[in-house]
Amino acid sequence: MAGWGCRGAPVPRGGPHGAGCRRPWRLLLLAWLSLGCGVGTAQGPALGTPTRVPKPPAPARPRRQPARGVWGPWGPWSSCSSSCGDGVALRTRRCLRSAEEEPCPGDPRQYRLCQLQGCPGGSVPFRAMQCSLYDNKPVLGTPARYRWVPFHGAPNLCDLNCLAVGHNFYYTFGRVLDGTRCGPGSPDLCVGGRCLSVGCDGILGSGARPDACGQCGGDHDSCLFVHRLFQGAEPSSALMTSDGRYVLNGDWSIAWPGPYEVAGTRLHYARAPDGTESLEAPGPTDEDLHVMVLLQEPNPGIEYEFWLPRGHPQPGRGDASPLRQPQPRGAGSPPPQEPLVSPAPAPPPRPWGSATAPPLRSPPGRSGAGAATGRCGRCRPAKGRSQRIRHFCQSDFVFQGRILARRLVGQETRYEVEVKTPYRHRFPLVPREYVWVPNTCGCPPLREGGQYLLMVRRHVNYERTLNRLLLQDDGYARPWTPREDRLVREAARHCPQPRPP
Repeated sequence: MAGWGCRGAPVPRGGPHGAGCRRPWRLLLLAWLSLGCGVGTAQGPALGTPTRVPKPPAPARPRRQPARGVWGPWGPWSSCSSSCGDGVALRTRRCLRSAEEEPCPGDPRQYRLCQLQGCPGGSVPFRAMQCSLYDNKPVLGTPARYRWVPFHGAPNLCDLNCLAVGHNFYYTFGRVLDGTRCGPGSPDLCVGGRCLSVGCDGILGSGARPDACGQCGGDHDSCLFVHRLFQGAEPSSALMTSDGRYVLNGDWSIAWPGPYEVAGTRLHYARAPDGTESLEAPGPTDEDLHVMVLLQEPNPGIEYEFWLPRGHPQPGRGDASPLRQPQPRGAGSPPPQEPLVSPAPAPPPRPWGSATAPPLRSPPGRSGAGAATGRCGRCRPAKGRSQRIRHFCQSDFVFQGRILARRLVGQETRYEVEVKTPYRHRFPLVPREYVWVPNTCGCPPLREGGQYLLMVRRHVNYERTLNRLLLQDDGYARPWTPREDRLVREAARHCPQPRPP
């Protein structure tokens, strides 16, 4: 068997050239092993050759970052780029640094939106005015003259793209002026050839957005998120405001999807092809909105979510609601008689002692003719031990409350009340409630900021779309005092005990 010689020629094993080639052969073998280790192949050492363990490389010293400059203070804002409508103002700052320091991070310029009084009627839009500056001037290297109007189909929205009137071409006259709208109806503005959005801080390109609590740049920590699923089976239909006006789908009519201004906010109503409906509003709302759903099949579930300020009582579940429903408006025909859940016995006849006719009484939840014509007469609040006991035992809710606000709604009066001390509640009661009085005469007299002992009833109408607290005009409403607190606790001992089932 032949091997390879020093120059690659085959020679017999043990021949005269074998000894002379033994040393180079070992060198070639070591070179091959060294090459194999270089590409990551695990190879053992050659026989008779000592293994050398390489020393680990010294750790690299962290590279020292060069110092950066620091920004000086912002300068004053420039005048607005427009004389009416929308425009932009500019301010600048300087980077203070030495020759060895790196430039300052960030932008030396900042733009903000400035909104002036509206432009007078018939004014030429800002972009159209810029195009008209080139009317009847030579362009394109020809003596032809053209009249120019804005063209909005070009790729760059912040170029001054103008269409030649009567022709099918447009020309780009550089960039539009700062403060030009990016497009028709767009809220964004062009600055330096870029289309920038206006943040909630008024700064262009800042990216600042209000959080769900309405705080610019906030992180939702000033309000609470409420997410629930309604699966009841007794709601009615439509969306109405607190004074009974329908916003959507009321009075047997169907509203178009789109935006609606209501309750101090813009509400967006959408209907999907599969019949799914959604209502969405950024808020905040300045009055209650009541959502009612007409169910023609088992309720598949109504998902809703909203944000509340921290410290605001969360709406209760089931029967309870912190701001109970208002009086609804009929849908084409008068509603049937609405009895109370706990009907009150007819009061005994009383001498009026005055020639003025008393206010006409009406069923709960309906306006009385007396209130409508101003025939209110004299308030006759309940008082005395027997009246206190009777009203206490027949009332569904007895509590000490502070009057937060008073509002006339139709021919009724609505009080927003902070519940302080509950003495009796046959149904759930939460820290804030609406208490309704079926007249506008101020009977019983309750002043805002005052604290009263109130004895009221639960009112649920025939269709069971209302669930509210009702205080009759001759009901028990007395200014709260420590003595009144003691007397009402004593009255609780005189109510008949319920019979065992």
